[in-house]
Amino acid sequence: MFSKILYNPTAIFIITFLTIALPLFLFPINLFPGEIVQQIGATELKREIPLSLSYFIGLGYDPSDLEGIKDFYLLPRGYALAFCLLFGFPSIMAFRVHIAKRNNNDSKK
Repeated sequence: MFSKILYNPTAIFIITFLTIALPLFLFPINLFPGEIVQQIGATELKREIPLSLSYFIGLGYDPSDLEGIKDFYLLPRGYALAFCLLFGFPSIMAFRVHIAKRNNNDSKK
């Protein structure tokens, strides 16, 4: 049963995606390049800092941590890194399984 799952590229993609996504969204791992906008009086100050994906779903910070913070967002580099980790790596793993499965079927013929 489990070996059949290991030869299914779609199952490998889903398993790998969840294995990577769950820790990134549930734990405050500050890995992704982002920017915060601080409101200090009438001025806005932008600072580049690493952000966690968990911040965007409301996990990993206290509301008191956001005092003076007007906005926070990922930079294009952060979006690219998130895409590569969440979709790129699982795609490569699924493709690897697909190739191994195809080569295994070709060798049996």
